Amino acid sequence: MTDRSFADRHIGTSAADQDAMLKAVGYPSLEALMDACMPDLIRSSDTLALPPAVSETRAQAELADLAAQNDAKRSMIGLGYYGTHTPAVIRRNVLENPSWYTAYTPYQAEISQGRLEALLNFQTMVGDLTGLPVAGASLLDEATAAAEAMLLARRAAKRDAGEVFAVDARVLPQTLAVLKTRAEPVGIDLVVADLADPASLPAGAFGVLLQYPGADGALIDWTATTEAAHAAGATVAVAADLLALALVTAPGEFGADIAIGSTQRLGMPMGFGGPHAGYMAVRESLQRQLPGRLVGVSRDSADQPALRLALQAREQHIRREKATSNICTAQVLPAVIAASYAVWHGPAGLRRIAEHAAGAAARLAASLTAAGIDTGEAPFFDTVTAGVPGRADAVVAAAAEAGVNVRRVDVGTVAVSCDETTTDADLAAVCGAFGADLGAPVEAALPVALRRESAYLTHPVFSAHHSETAMMRYLKRLADVDYGLDRGMIPLGSCTMKLNAAAEMEPISWPAFADVHPLAPADQTRGWRALIDQLEGWLADVCGYAAVSVQPNAGSQGELAGLLAIRAWQHDRGETGRDVCLIPASAHGTNAASAVLAGMRVVVVACDEAGNVDLADLDAKIAAHADRLAALMVTYPSTHGVYESTIVEVCARVHDAGGQVYVDGANLNALLGWAKPGRFGADVSHLNLHKTFCIPHGGGGPGVGPVAVAEHLVPFLPSDPLEATGPVGPVSQARWGSAGILQIPWMYLRMMGPEGVTAATASAVLAANYVAARLGEHFPVLYAGEHGLVAHECILDLRELTKRSGVTVEDVAKRLIDYGFHAPTMSFPVAGTLMVEPTESEDLAELDRFCAAMIGIRAEIEAVASGAVGVEASALRAAPHTAAVVTADDWDRAYTRTEAAHPAGVSTAKYWPPVGRIDNAWGDRNLACTCPPIEAFGE
Repeated sequence: MTDRSFADRHIGTSAADQDAMLKAVGYPSLEALMDACMPDLIRSSDTLALPPAVSETRAQAELADLAAQNDAKRSMIGLGYYGTHTPAVIRRNVLENPSWYTAYTPYQAEISQGRLEALLNFQTMVGDLTGLPVAGASLLDEATAAAEAMLLARRAAKRDAGEVFAVDARVLPQTLAVLKTRAEPVGIDLVVADLADPASLPAGAFGVLLQYPGADGALIDWTATTEAAHAAGATVAVAADLLALALVTAPGEFGADIAIGSTQRLGMPMGFGGPHAGYMAVRESLQRQLPGRLVGVSRDSADQPALRLALQAREQHIRREKATSNICTAQVLPAVIAASYAVWHGPAGLRRIAEHAAGAAARLAASLTAAGIDTGEAPFFDTVTAGVPGRADAVVAAAAEAGVNVRRVDVGTVAVSCDETTTDADLAAVCGAFGADLGAPVEAALPVALRRESAYLTHPVFSAHHSETAMMRYLKRLADVDYGLDRGMIPLGSCTMKLNAAAEMEPISWPAFADVHPLAPADQTRGWRALIDQLEGWLADVCGYAAVSVQPNAGSQGELAGLLAIRAWQHDRGETGRDVCLIPASAHGTNAASAVLAGMRVVVVACDEAGNVDLADLDAKIAAHADRLAALMVTYPSTHGVYESTIVEVCARVHDAGGQVYVDGANLNALLGWAKPGRFGADVSHLNLHKTFCIPHGGGGPGVGPVAVAEHLVPFLPSDPLEATGPVGPVSQARWGSAGILQIPWMYLRMMGPEGVTAATASAVLAANYVAARLGEHFPVLYAGEHGLVAHECILDLRELTKRSGVTVEDVAKRLIDYGFHAPTMSFPVAGTLMVEPTESEDLAELDRFCAAMIGIRAEIEAVASGAVGVEASALRAAPHTAAVVTADDWDRAYTRTEAAHPAGVSTAKYWPPVGRIDNAWGDRNLACTCPPIEAFGE
């Protein structure tokens, strides 16, 4: 008996379901629907060059063959990547748990309390270890966090400050490479010097970056340099190893204003470079300029503590070209793992792990010194740098032969980094490679002046869950109060919350992939490189481009990489004056922010009443800026959820004026298999692998945002961070970005094949049009293309209803929680609307359940509009309803308890929100971003 194909399981609607949906929409077949939806001019006649679909077991077997081509030797390379043990209780209950990895960004705070608490733990951990009071909820990696620190320091500088940013020579080389990429377009002058001597500080620097410990392993007391920098008016940022901070003085204690770094070694495998949660912590006066996300403590409608994202007005979709960062996402799942690691081990456990690494390094240094090998005089934490004149290559080769990778610094220097996983056998093998014998254990020789005396991880959460039973139950409690795809549909427009199949997810934990250092020799990483080459080739083909780089580790970074490619190409042609980027008014806010960071000026193009690019305004803007036009950034299908019929003409007009066309790949789920951006006029796109290609959102990260380019832009793709030989530098710290999750899209494309990918697109478009058809008589659908059809998402317009009733989109969003749903996207791209994207993964029963919920809410709105109930007394305004509210002894509301908690159409598997509606304004006025004392929850 032949099993059903993977595509049949990925696509939620059966053939019979689709027949019924097509009847409701008014088309006889999927092909007829797509013919009516999609303009002929963009249709591609090319077949996808994907291999034929195979089963889950066959795809995993092929991937296992690739994994077997890797030689995952013990890594002692260091340089920002270290061996670590992911505790089994965390691996099984977080990393491999769909309750955690299928959740979305916690914009709907009432249904995100679990991951918000985990992120608050992360912020508290980072703040404690760095000695700084305010930490963010993670950044993309250490190098991009350093770039954000540089930009923050410039924002904080006095108006008459210069444009110099000073970087210590010991900064990790990949960090320096990313800083160079990010500094040049915005006019910052990087100066690299040995800043251990305060006299080396360049005059007029607005900021300074120090590494602690340095890339060479040296532990330097940066107090004098910090004092000198402050005296000169500079902001001091320190890139600090969090594990080292368990033993040595915190940056905040010697005066640092900003601390940044990576949390990789707190339980997250190396994964050939990522994903790993970067971090940033700042002094209190900088908290309102912190880039990215910040979890804060507020109050709910019952005046109980509740968590939410604080200071959201900084989000890029609001600030657009005025944004100070294009960071729109975080590394939530890796951050949760790092925070859980700290909860599991506690302060004493973290100190033991740090002492193990430092002790192993001290023992290695003593053993090499005893053999006459120079290990220098500088104190160190976990990295020993040994002088072996003329013998570095031989030592590295001998160590590899013994099963351990160490780092060649130069022809006469080898560096060896110890970590949590380092064993006596590893040390013996390394000593043997140097021609030395392993000596007896010795104490770590940390400088007295740098030994940490202050406490950390003092909140009860870091001491209450050290048995596996307690930890398992804690993680389960947090997951239970959250809403992910494992509970129900998440109909977010623009965000594509689709199935993340277990068969796609399993390989990310395979040691042959997860335990590989990104700087391991090429002959040890053949499997990784083959996987990446295949995936980049498949992605380039399905989008109609010449090449793809998977280096950008978020969609925002893919945008930046694409614009930098355009800018470099134009500069290479001598067109250095082109700096205007045209962006439609409907665009995602990161477009404008990315353009600014790429050194471009944003000029907004109007949209017409149908939501399309206004051609007359486009012509006017092109004419006004013809000699300076660099690019047009446009999303297709449009951000309004429509296949614009003029897209080919739009591209041609920009090209005729000498510009390039960037098509945002956020909505590729409506194109794959039917149209290729690289064939209908685009020069570059970024692709959201965490949307169309099934990498899960992970509660707000990780993501991957590869950049895809036409032939003429291939030389301008991001460079290798450790070589950086191309005209465009790296945009993330690892050559292949978040490589550790690329198995997911590889598995998706391998199991779907060309027919499955094509069918998925049509099924997504059908689902959106079905929802629009069912709800259109209750809520006006704001935009539609020819024949009244939408693409893969639709916008429900509540503005007139709000005028009549006072019921807002926020009221509807919160009331949907009572019905058992995550809300659609609120007020984007149009204020007062809801944007719905059902995706191809949901079955007809779930689509109907959502429609029934929205129709039920429409009736509730009508009751308010008619005067039958006041808006303040309505279930809509009081939503969501917690179990505590519904079961309270007192009930004096204008509706019944059943109407509150079990409105018509609610699932039998009732989801109970843990908190009532949260007061965002109160939280911003009373900003608190670390774990509150336990007493706060008893008030």
